[in-house]
Amino acid sequence: MPLTTTRRSALSDQVITALRNQITSGEWPVGSRIPTESELVEQLGVARNTVREAVRALAHNGLLDIRQGSGTYVVATSELAGVMHRRFAGADPRHIAELRSTLEASAARLAAQRRTERDLQQLDTLLRRREEAWESGDAEVFVAADSTFHLAVVAASHNDPMSELYADLGDVVREWLRSDVGRELRPERHVDHARLVEAIRAGDAEAAGTEAASYAFMCLSGGE
Repeated sequence: MPLTTTRRSALSDQVITALRNQITSGEWPVGSRIPTESELVEQLGVARNTVREAVRALAHNGLLDIRQGSGTYVVATSELAGVMHRRFAGADPRHIAELRSTLEASAARLAAQRRTERDLQQLDTLLRRREEAWESGDAEVFVAADSTFHLAVVAASHNDPMSELYADLGDVVREWLRSDVGRELRPERHVDHARLVEAIRAGDAEAAGTEAASYAFMCLSGGE
């Protein structure tokens, strides 16, 4: 729907908000190419320069990546996620594994102490989906399912700042996992996460933390 005509700075802000909403709502998922500049001009009913300015602003904030000759792609779902993506894009994989291990272990311990029945049902469902994704043989489907499962473990900690931080790191974790898993899912790299769910269910904080901490380093040594 065309945006309301107003002074240039306010209109630019409206376009930025409209494009950001497309990203945060999932309409334009991470990795997807957004409509062309001409298409956005037609959709929003604003000048080409206004669209260009908005796209550049979101690229500067880390949500979009402008690739000459290819198009503009979504690389993060929030400004903080975009900062995380840029900051850690070239980081040592072992350092990312250490960060992931620390966050997930702490979250798993809290989850064992605070989880609700609804959390357990969600973890059971996502664990099954993770296994089904592995059986499908589709690496990208597995990466998405595995990431969603781990995000649910962190969410079960009921520590909102931790959950938000982990979600903002999600794009970094998925990219790292994607490169580690590769294009082919090999049997020797599979790691069952059922023990983690059972530890959380049993309220065993130490076991849950130990299980969660081990997974990131299993990735580096040949398993996920």
